[in-house]
Amino acid sequence: MDTIKKRILSIDILRGIIMALMALDHTRDYFHIDAVTQDPLNLETTTPILFFTRWITHFCAPAFVFLSGISIYLQSLRKTKEELAKFLLTRGLWLVLMELTIVGFGWSFNPFFNFFFLQVIWAIGWSMVILSALILCPYWVAVVTGIGITLLHNLTDYYTYPDPEAHTAFNFLLMTDFSLYKVGTVQVMAGYAILPWTGIMLLGYSIGKWFNTQTVTPQLRQRRLVSAGLLLITFFVLLRINNSYGDPKHWSEQKDTLFTLLSILDVTKYPPSLAYACMTLGPALLALAALENVHIRGIYSIMNTFGRVPFFYYMLHIYVIHLLCVALYFIQGFTADQLFTLPQNFGFRPNENFGFNLGYTYVVWIGVLVLCYFPCRWYDRYKSTHKKWWLSYI
Repeated sequence: MDTIKKRILSIDILRGIIMALMALDHTRDYFHIDAVTQDPLNLETTTPILFFTRWITHFCAPAFVFLSGISIYLQSLRKTKEELAKFLLTRGLWLVLMELTIVGFGWSFNPFFNFFFLQVIWAIGWSMVILSALILCPYWVAVVTGIGITLLHNLTDYYTYPDPEAHTAFNFLLMTDFSLYKVGTVQVMAGYAILPWTGIMLLGYSIGKWFNTQTVTPQLRQRRLVSAGLLLITFFVLLRINNSYGDPKHWSEQKDTLFTLLSILDVTKYPPSLAYACMTLGPALLALAALENVHIRGIYSIMNTFGRVPFFYYMLHIYVIHLLCVALYFIQGFTADQLFTLPQNFGFRPNENFGFNLGYTYVVWIGVLVLCYFPCRWYDRYKSTHKKWWLSYI
């Protein structure tokens, strides 16, 4: 029982850490004064601290999706294939619905629902739907599919799509060029192509076997995690040395050694390239190994709380950040009338002359985590003491 407890802790704590970092990126989106007008990864205009503020959050989405895959495998140990397939199908469709309603509104505060920016919850939802079918196949099918998608999807970097309908399909499934599509009066933009993220979820499902305490000891699991993590990091280095396949964004020599290193680290998230997957999942595996024997206290206790209620936290942190942004909007002298005259990607977030420098943005981020912690702790306790069916969906 103690081994099982530690195994679950390592997953939840890592998930909590990456979700805390996720809040940093989203706080920057709403509060950093240059967030809308400047790309933090643009080596011509960025600073090292701004670059790494954005870069460190690259670990969030792939690690989150990867850990979801591990958790799905662990569910397969206590559910039949048919039960798990049904749950994944309904949970996946539920997440897609949430992306189009509550989650999307939290990002935009747009009551008209005439623009949908499809993000990570969208991709996770459809990945679960796909996995609900693969779960009925032999285990090796999911393993081969996950490895195949992750290794090979960058072949699309070398192909153009002259047929508009084919381009649309591939833009939702395999690539991300942020094209804007109109469906009547509604506009849709896909930020997260589905299949590359499905591949990452399947990789997590594939190593879920390492967390079966009936067949794998903690020591063996740690060795496997460390070996796999180092292998992925080495593969990332080799891919970037080759500077050809694995990422459409090639690095180049910059004005000094530090910025050349930044160019090497600046890999493609949309969609997650092979190099990006190796760069992020390698350290995530090492982190899982390092967290194997930690105890719940201090910062680990806080991260564990976040990690145990991931979807609740995700929805909560978006609304907390955006509501704080609304308060700042009026504090800085903007008016309700200007909502309809100023250029704004998000409601109450003017594109220019709004927000703080990076230092104060970090302060707001810490405040967001504090505000999120107590509701998450309450919900975690409620979820632990109640057995209602809908709790597994939130």
